[in-house]
Amino acid sequence: MNKAFTKESDGDDDELETALKLPSGVKNYITPQGQRRLHDELENLWKVERPVLVKTITWAASNGDRSENGDYIYGKKRLREIDRRIRFLRRRLDLSEVVDPAMRKQCDQVFFGATVTVCEESGIENTYSIVGVDEADVGRGRISWVSPLAMALLKLREGDVANLRTPTGITELEIIQIAYVELD
Repeated sequence: MNKAFTKESDGDDDELETALKLPSGVKNYITPQGQRRLHDELENLWKVERPVLVKTITWAASNGDRSENGDYIYGKKRLREIDRRIRFLRRRLDLSEVVDPAMRKQCDQVFFGATVTVCEESGIENTYSIVGVDEADVGRGRISWVSPLAMALLKLREGDVANLRTPTGITELEIIQIAYVELD
């Protein structure tokens, strides 16, 4: 079959969405800082990276034979990746609902945007901030509001005990402190 009639496929458009899928019927909650990071990434891809890459591809295409032109082949592949990410970011930003944790002031219950300090049965304390799906980063203590840990903590108050089901059994986490602060 002629290559002109085959669909090039080096990744599914929904690949990113599957990895960061939201439960059906819920909004894409996000903090103002998370929204700013997604918007900045979108602006950088659209206004900086993509135009430079298009110039490179145009130059490479003008060199003649495209079938063995590495700059052209790599450039087209990278352009597809950038366009896929741009579509993803635009959809996510369109569907997002910004919730500013700093506006909640003092609240004694765990909701989206809360920074919660918990104590495990072993006495180890950990602090987690409950954030949007697109801004979760466990290494920085940021957990998605749809994660099992966040779901176990939601709507509890200081002093309450959350039961978290883990592969090793049920772990009890006592809520030590709840704060609503601006995240960096």
